Amino acid sequence: MPETKPKMNHFDAQGNAVMVDVTEKKITDRTATAVGKIRVGRETFEAIQNGTAKKGDVLGVARVAGIMATKRTWELIPMCHPLLLGKCSVDFTMLPEELAVEARCTVRVAGQTGVEMEALTGATVALLTIYDMCKAIDKGMELEQVYLLHKTGGKSGDFHNPKHLEEETDD
Repeated sequence: MPETKPKMNHFDAQGNAVMVDVTEKKITDRTATAVGKIRVGRETFEAIQNGTAKKGDVLGVARVAGIMATKRTWELIPMCHPLLLGKCSVDFTMLPEELAVEARCTVRVAGQTGVEMEALTGATVALLTIYDMCKAIDKGMELEQVYLLHKTGGKSGDFHNPKHLEEETDD
């Protein structure tokens, strides 16, 4: 069977960018989890871990920022639909051997379109917030490896990132 390329559905027949029409799609349960890291210096890592950063609770503020970002993704990404999200969580793992913090954002909706962009936006904004709150200590921090870990639901079905299968946990 010949391999078919996925159709790029954000363009009309004339090549103009358009918002995908989801009005005829069934409402289904959909989830997406995105992951990313920020590498920091030792002093910054310790300030985050010990809660001693001058701007306050870095991970607490980053969690709220990530959640807020998921709810506003449609305002940032031109062809995203506004969604009534059912759940969003942003969790962090301190990685001392890497001097890094991992952010994991999971978003859930009962809707006509997926939440991959919301999860990716939430993880990225959480990491950017860590940068913002710690930049007085370390301007050399680096965001890296932001990716979709998995998604469920919708016409295209489930996706589990083959490069990161060992990282899957119950979200």
